[in-house]
Amino acid sequence: MALMSNLRDKTHIILYTLLAAFLGLIVFEWGMNFTGFAGKANQAGKINGKTVSMAEYDEIYKNLTANYRRTNAGGEMTPDAELALREQAWNTIVDQTLLEEQFEKFSISLQDQEVVEALGSPNPPQVIRQNFSDPATGALDRRKLDTARRDPRNKELWLQIEKIVRQELKVNKLIRALQTLDHVTGREVDDIIKRQFSRFSASFIPVQFSFAGSDRSYPVKEEEIKKYYDDHKELFRQQPSRKADFVFFPLTPSAKDSLAVRTELESIRAEFSAPTVNDSDFVKVQSDRPTGINVTYTRSDFSPAAGAALFNPANLRPGAIVGPIADRGEYRMIKVKQVSASSQPVARASHILLRFNPASRADVQKVRELSMLIAQQLQAGVPFEDLARKYSADPGSAQSGGDIGWFTRERMVPEFANAVFNARPGAVIGPVQTQFGLHIIKVTGFDQSAVVCSEIVRTIRPSTETVESVRRQAVAFQTSAASKGFNQTSSAAKLRIEKTGEFGKHMPVAQIGYSDKVTSFAFKASEGDISDLLETEKGFYVMRLTEKNDTGYRLLDQEMKTRITSELVREKKGVALEKKLAAMAKGAGMSIEKIAAANPGLSVVSAENIQWSDGLIPGYGVDRPLVEAMSGMAIGKLSAPVKTTDGYALVVLTKRTLPEGLNLEAEKVSVTPQLLRAKQEQLFAEYFAAVRKSAKVEDLRP
Repeated sequence: MALMSNLRDKTHIILYTLLAAFLGLIVFEWGMNFTGFAGKANQAGKINGKTVSMAEYDEIYKNLTANYRRTNAGGEMTPDAELALREQAWNTIVDQTLLEEQFEKFSISLQDQEVVEALGSPNPPQVIRQNFSDPATGALDRRKLDTARRDPRNKELWLQIEKIVRQELKVNKLIRALQTLDHVTGREVDDIIKRQFSRFSASFIPVQFSFAGSDRSYPVKEEEIKKYYDDHKELFRQQPSRKADFVFFPLTPSAKDSLAVRTELESIRAEFSAPTVNDSDFVKVQSDRPTGINVTYTRSDFSPAAGAALFNPANLRPGAIVGPIADRGEYRMIKVKQVSASSQPVARASHILLRFNPASRADVQKVRELSMLIAQQLQAGVPFEDLARKYSADPGSAQSGGDIGWFTRERMVPEFANAVFNARPGAVIGPVQTQFGLHIIKVTGFDQSAVVCSEIVRTIRPSTETVESVRRQAVAFQTSAASKGFNQTSSAAKLRIEKTGEFGKHMPVAQIGYSDKVTSFAFKASEGDISDLLETEKGFYVMRLTEKNDTGYRLLDQEMKTRITSELVREKKGVALEKKLAAMAKGAGMSIEKIAAANPGLSVVSAENIQWSDGLIPGYGVDRPLVEAMSGMAIGKLSAPVKTTDGYALVVLTKRTLPEGLNLEAEKVSVTPQLLRAKQEQLFAEYFAAVRKSAKVEDLRP
């Protein structure tokens, strides 16, 4: 029954949309009758003239919310999460309604027998495969499936599953209706196989855009900017948007608030320690995190200071009450039940993060030089902590000397974790490259202690007194700003004015997040209006609306002009660079070695084992456009100029090989149906995107 209970929960995850794409299908996990609410008052909106009632919209939102609470047990529903779910509910209705229109347009229906056959087929619908496959083998577990279907307690659940299956089968029919002429040619399959498995060797001269001269040599006129904007206007399509300035008054707990929470916990410490107390009941009543009963913790579950307090040898004994200890905005009081060794050690380390673009040779060279400079300073005795504060691009840890606290192996990316857990305490290692950049790492400790405990947690929140004090400051500012001016009042009070950037009606606002109060003001106000006090859980905002855009497109403002100018300069430099390289390559017997020798600043790069699948050129970096071009070249011939990530290149492909033992025919048999499905799904995704784009969607939600 545990499996079916889990599946029963999943049927409330409302993914009413099913869009096919290269990454596969998203399955409907809820069958909804979208005609049952039509005609009721209080419209949420209209989709191609069809009314969507607030009752229908609220029903979907209610189920989304219920699932959110199930999957976030003990967590609060934040305003950000609430607005995100409301957006998901609305988009769900839009996509489902448009999909139903397509079913009707193509006369797609389904017989009961088709559902029965699908459930019994060797390749059943996705909702069945996801929930009744053996995790180890991926094969469908027919015994579990049949047992679950025969269980009378699952009758209501299977009605929901049948709705999901029906929807998936209808979408598959729609895909087939759209692609009756789709097929995969032998040439396409051969091309995919060769690109996927081939390894290339090549020599090339990479030339960056800067080789074409300075940006000043490529002036851009106002009419060119306007023409680019008009020619590419569809790229700038967007929903109505707003911009605003604001002053923020954060609700930060005071020292008095923190002391009050600590005092509350201390007052129940004796009762918590009593041998007769029922920990489960006591924690549920007293804790802001009622699940903290018989939980296992290591140092990685605490801040360094809090971990040091708990894992002090004096406290590592059954029955010990530790705390209250302050930890990341909370006070925690812990009753130790058992002390043991963790199955996996935890580590503590500091790092210096150096970010760079691996596709840019200039960036790669710059970061190498910087890492060598840091290594030299470390050898000269400069403290690691000082270098982290000076050089690290990780703002979260740089200010604390690079310290990232205690962590498990799983919490870090593999390259970082492997380096740390294979080192010894006190070692400085690296540079280690990860997806985030280069890391120079100092390993500061390992620990394998674990405690089983119950704990009472109290979040440190602003008191009513603190809230009212901040509110008074915000009200005074708003009153003065409304009468004396926003800028003048901010300047006089030495308060910083922040900017939201552009935001839509139902989307997060930069630096603020989702806030219906902020968007409600912004979409009702006129430019220059100053808001009343806008209260959120984070604090109070006073805003001034600075821009309205209801055109349906990004405005051609100064920011947009700067972006377009940059793109036009890049295009012009690209044209000049391509001509320049083409001229260099002319002439009998011309080679890339001769070209490089005749042009100071250019050099030849040679690489082997280049793979189309990842776009990586060993010893050079990732450059997908360049590798893509290489994959189609003839061996031994000097290429025409080809585009790269940051310029152009002249290339000679020197070798193309396939792995020994590769069975091309077997690979073709495997790839052909995958390629066909990918083409079908891509076409369906493009078709449905066009349907949504052309739909008349009226969002009338408040």
